[in-house]
Amino acid sequence: MAFPSNAQMLDLLVLAVLNRQDAYGYQISQQIKAATGAKDSTLYPVLRRLQENQELETYDQQYQGRNRRYYSITPKGRSHYQEILAEWNAYKEAIDQIVNGGVDSE
Repeated sequence: MAFPSNAQMLDLLVLAVLNRQDAYGYQISQQIKAATGAKDSTLYPVLRRLQENQELETYDQQYQGRNRRYYSITPKGRSHYQEILAEWNAYKEAIDQIVNGGVDSE
């Protein structure tokens, strides 16, 4: 089952992938698709927007006679990633408390 993914969630996932290592678009899309079921066409506008916001940089590298466009995270992107990761962790903790019956209503 896949839960809906909004722009903030897609930003978090893309930045999380790139926080570990540079990757090309198809690599990123396959990892995100496995978790969210998002289509490849959803990813490229996210990559473009993050690049326009100077959170990602690109470079081309030859692979089997073709160019692949690789994406790398910038310091601004790492900062944004840490911010939305903290928000995600707080959100996840609140949801877990409700699901696991740990929230008292007064």
